[in-house]
Amino acid sequence: MIGARNERQSFRIARCFHHSLQVGARHSTLYFTPLPAVERLAPYRSKSIKGSCFHQVKNRPSESLAFPNPNRHATEYQRAVRYSGSTMIESSPLDPIRLTRELCEIESTTYCEGAAGDFLEGFLAGRGWAVEKTPVPQPPESADSGARWNVYAGIEGQTPDLVFSTHMDTVPPYIPFSEDADFMYGRGVSDAKGIIAAQVAAAEALRAAGFRIGLLFVSGEERDSAGAKIANDSPKGSRFLINGEPTDNRLALASKGALRASFKSRGKMAHSAYPELGDSAVHKLVEVLAKVLALPLPVLEGIGPSTLNIGQIHGGYAPNVIADKAEAQVLVRTVTDSAPVRASLQKAAAGLAEVDFTLDTPFLRLRAVAGLPTMVAKFSTDIPYLTNWGEPLLLGPGSIHVAHTPFEKLAKKELHESVELYIQVAKQLLA
Repeated sequence: MIGARNERQSFRIARCFHHSLQVGARHSTLYFTPLPAVERLAPYRSKSIKGSCFHQVKNRPSESLAFPNPNRHATEYQRAVRYSGSTMIESSPLDPIRLTRELCEIESTTYCEGAAGDFLEGFLAGRGWAVEKTPVPQPPESADSGARWNVYAGIEGQTPDLVFSTHMDTVPPYIPFSEDADFMYGRGVSDAKGIIAAQVAAAEALRAAGFRIGLLFVSGEERDSAGAKIANDSPKGSRFLINGEPTDNRLALASKGALRASFKSRGKMAHSAYPELGDSAVHKLVEVLAKVLALPLPVLEGIGPSTLNIGQIHGGYAPNVIADKAEAQVLVRTVTDSAPVRASLQKAAAGLAEVDFTLDTPFLRLRAVAGLPTMVAKFSTDIPYLTNWGEPLLLGPGSIHVAHTPFEKLAKKELHESVELYIQVAKQLLA
C-alpha cells in the first residue's frame, strides 16, 4: 500500500485546480493530513509511452499545476499551514467539470490505468484525503506491462459508513476531450470519469458536514472486474456502497448479469482448391454461431429478456486457404441464473468447438430509495465483486446509450445535478 500517511509532512503552498461550486458546503473546512509533494503531478505535463499504452495528457504550464497565481481569486487555492506537527489543509469546493476534463486528458483504456491512478493519488492527497494505492496485476492477455492500481481515499483514522465507487478504465479507442457551453465529449466523460469527479465533489461536501465517507476507484471494470475482485479482499467496514455507472441520474433497481463465452474451433489446413484434404475451422465456427443466434433466452417479468451479442470473430489466413483455427467471443446479458444459458451454449458447440466461460457476473436486484426516479440497468457492473463493501446502490450521471460509442458525451448540468443527488442519497442512507 502506498498512502498519503507515508509521505513526509512538509509546509507548502499548493495551487488547487478548482473553482467554487455549490455542493452543499458553503465554507472551507480544515483537515489534518500530510501534504504530498507537488512534484508528483509533474508527469502529467507531458506525453509518454509505456508498454502498449499511450498515456496522452494535454500539456499545461507548470504554473497551472503547482504554483499559486496572484491573479486568481483566493477561493481557487488550497492553503496549507503547520500546527502542532501536522499539516492543515484548507480546501474550497472543487469543480467537477474541471476534474472531469483533467481525468479525460489521461488515456486509461483497460490495462493502461496506471497514469490515471497516479493522478488521482496525488490529487486526492492534495485535497486532504488519506490515500492508498493497491496494485492490480496485468493478466496474461494484456499487451501492457505497466503498473496499474486501485485507489482508495478515506478520512485518516476513520471507518467509513459509506463509500462511493466507480472505475478508472475506459473502453478503447481513446477519444480526446472536448467541450462546449453545455456538454463535454470524449472517451470516459460519462463512463466513468465524470462520475469520479461527481463522487469526489459529493464526498468532500459530505466530509465537510461530518459524515464518514470513503472513495474507491478501481481498474479493469470494462474487462474482467480485476480491480474490484482485489478490492473485495480489503474492505474498509462501510455499511453502504454507491457504485457509479451511467444511469441518467436514476437509481437502478436491478442490474443484468454478464456471461462471456469464448468458442474455439480446430480444423486442418489445406489448399482451398482441394477442400477434401482439409477441415475448415471457420465452417465449424459459423455452424456453431448460427445455432447460438437461434437459442431461446430467458425472460424475466419487469426486467426484460436476456440478450446476446457475437462481438468478435477471428479465423483463417486467406480465401484460398482452408482455415485450421477460428475463434469467437460471445456475451450474454442475463436476467436469471446463468446455468441454463451455459448449458445451451455448450450444446450448440458440441462436436464443433470448445467453449470457455471467461466471465460470469450474476444478475442483481438492488435497493430503492424513496423519492428517486428508477431504472433497470441492462448492463453489468463491479457490484457483484464488491460484496464486502456494504449494501450496494447503483447511480450515476450520463447515458449508457452513448457510452462505448464515438459519440460519448455528458451534459454539464447533469454532472452538477449528480453531485447533489449523491449527497442527497448518502444523507438519506446515513440518517
